Amino acid sequence: MDPKFTEVSQLFDRFKAAFLRNDFDSASNLLSQLKVLLTGFRSLPPLFADTPNAVQELTIARDIYEHAVVLSVKIEDQDAFERDFFQLKPYYTDARNRLPQSPQEYPILGLNLLRLLVQNRIAEFHTELELLSSTALENPCIKHAVELEQSFMEGAYNRVLSARQTVPHETYVYFMDLLAKTIRDEIARCSEKAYDYLSINDAKQMLLFTKDQELLEYIKEEHPEWEIKNGSVYFQKAKDSAPCKEIPSLQLINQTLSYARELERIV
Repeated sequence: MDPKFTEVSQLFDRFKAAFLRNDFDSASNLLSQLKVLLTGFRSLPPLFADTPNAVQELTIARDIYEHAVVLSVKIEDQDAFERDFFQLKPYYTDARNRLPQSPQEYPILGLNLLRLLVQNRIAEFHTELELLSSTALENPCIKHAVELEQSFMEGAYNRVLSARQTVPHETYVYFMDLLAKTIRDEIARCSEKAYDYLSINDAKQMLLFTKDQELLEYIKEEHPEWEIKNGSVYFQKAKDSAPCKEIPSLQLINQTLSYARELERIV
């Protein structure tokens, strides 16, 4: 066995042990070392050199990057998720004919779709969706993300929030919680523009909370500028603090008249 492969394999075992005991600091340090060691394998993307241990090296590298993606979710680091996913993606596409399919492929692809949805990167969401096979689209992990996007676009926010109870993989919970916050923030932004005040009960229903205390904690943490008095939530202070842009009406009128004169001259 190649000594370099043995070193990577042993270090990966240490990484998995740290990961399983939730020692994420140690796991992150070991992951950095593993990534450096992987650069010594010429069989990996983008070279794909036909070395004697190519299949074993591709397999362990894919496994390492899959664990890296899950680790980024555990430590709630979206930037690391994006980096690790793009390092992993060639193993699902370019190396597809060199390796048997990974059981983690569809859960991770679905997780990436969910991340794009949370970050409101809808165009990229659909681009990634177009690259998937018909078999992949039938997988529960992919279908979960697709159905969420449809509900999100339709404004069926109750369906989005209830989907947290039926996630196809435990790693999805982190992004589902972020998606719930994104939805509530958007509803809150629209509510303070549309209403001067709402009763606590109406505000609770509109922001999709089940208990008054949940609403009060949300207001305290996210919108301290809202006022709660006489059983209602008042948005006036938020409106007063919002910057007001003056419309240069006279300038617009002059420009319009100038365009009209020029058009008349041309005709």
